[in-house]
Amino acid sequence: MGRGLRDAVRERYAAAARSVAGGGSCCGGAGAAEGEGLPRAAWRASLGCGDPVSLAGLSPGEVVLDLGSGGGLDALRAARRVSPGGRVYGLDMTGEMVELARRNASEAGVHNVEFLQGEIEDIPLPDASVDAVMSNCVINLSTDKERTLAEAARVLRPGGRLAVHDVIFPDGSPPLREGRRRDPELWAGCVAGALRAGEYRRLLAAAGFEEVSVEPVSPFGCGEGLPPLASAFVRARRPAGGRDGS
Repeated sequence: MGRGLRDAVRERYAAAARSVAGGGSCCGGAGAAEGEGLPRAAWRASLGCGDPVSLAGLSPGEVVLDLGSGGGLDALRAARRVSPGGRVYGLDMTGEMVELARRNASEAGVHNVEFLQGEIEDIPLPDASVDAVMSNCVINLSTDKERTLAEAARVLRPGGRLAVHDVIFPDGSPPLREGRRRDPELWAGCVAGALRAGEYRRLLAAAGFEEVSVEPVSPFGCGEGLPPLASAFVRARRPAGGRDGS
């Protein structure tokens, strides 16, 4: 089941990248106004639900990883915030999005960013190599969230932080029917793969994070017969002494 859902996600976002490259648009995410001065293709390709760049509280000199970086809008904004001396890595599984992001970085003249192709369940960076991991409406798309969050914890330095905007089911909402959880279109549309807030907190704690917070901020409906969803601020920190806090 996981591979079929992953392929559906990959094709949806590859098609989005091709549309933008051809002059079309996806949907501008929150924070796009701050993208003024960046290539229009970067914010046209934004499929996010919020603004993890502001949530992360970035400072000059930091190293940042953007999970599911798409056309590069958030990574390029983050690169400006960590300059001088900082660096941003954008990771996306879709080759078309990586190519689009690299073109956008070149056009914007942003040189302290590197876009990598790979899966967020297997991050191609060393242990303890980044100060902050951010993501914009992408972790819900993962078919192995336990591994994704464990990988985020692995690459964070002790004391490093996770700052995510994501789509969730608020605690107490009715469950999504099991058959709909396997629907590739609903999964690729950021619905079927969404976690309940409490489950998100549990998985973050199991991955070794502390100071865990999942805060619903903008409830919304997603169609007849579907439970209500919400965008949420997701924050956590890797213990300063290591994963076990020692």
